[in-house]
Amino acid sequence: MASTINFFFTFLTIATTLCPLLISPSTASDPDILSDFILPPNVTNPNASFFTSTSFRALLQPSNLTTFTAIKATMAEFPALNGQSVSLAALRFPSATANPPHTHPRAAELLFLVSGALEVGVVDTTNKLFTRTLRAGDMFVFPKGLVHFQYNAWEEAALGFSAFGSANAGLVSLPATLFGTEIDDEVLAKGFKTDVDTVRGLKAGLATKH
Repeated sequence: MASTINFFFTFLTIATTLCPLLISPSTASDPDILSDFILPPNVTNPNASFFTSTSFRALLQPSNLTTFTAIKATMAEFPALNGQSVSLAALRFPSATANPPHTHPRAAELLFLVSGALEVGVVDTTNKLFTRTLRAGDMFVFPKGLVHFQYNAWEEAALGFSAFGSANAGLVSLPATLFGTEIDDEVLAKGFKTDVDTVRGLKAGLATKH
């Protein structure tokens, strides 16, 4: 566990250095603020607790997870990040689990793999797929807004940390967005050049996962 913590702090140092570089001033999604920090309406006299999050302590506890899990530290979970243009997520991948194809519309993602191995991929706007097998100690950047995924095809669980150049990078999950909303079945069938029954089967499959 000590080596994991050391890896994490090394990553955090790198991430805080690189996060301003992941988004240029001309395309930054988070607005500049005119104060040191932003307080939520229910906080008038902040102390050090306001700037502290303990959510990642869960990583130090034994786990028998069987599904992919993300512990997020965005402005929603950690209000002190509002206006700071940075957020973090701990990603846990039991064997044979995936973070399905998705995008982050407001920030690039810098993934640092602490333990295990992952197959990762990103698709650019010309539909070119870039894939790589990551080992512990590796990093991979997913450019802002591009579709990407991570998959643990190995028996050992994998743990990674992702840094974002936004306090609210956003998440658009392609399976959930396409087949978990009320987009008309006919539209999806024509878009995917298949039939309505296949579309409804995909929707039913996603519904059983909830």
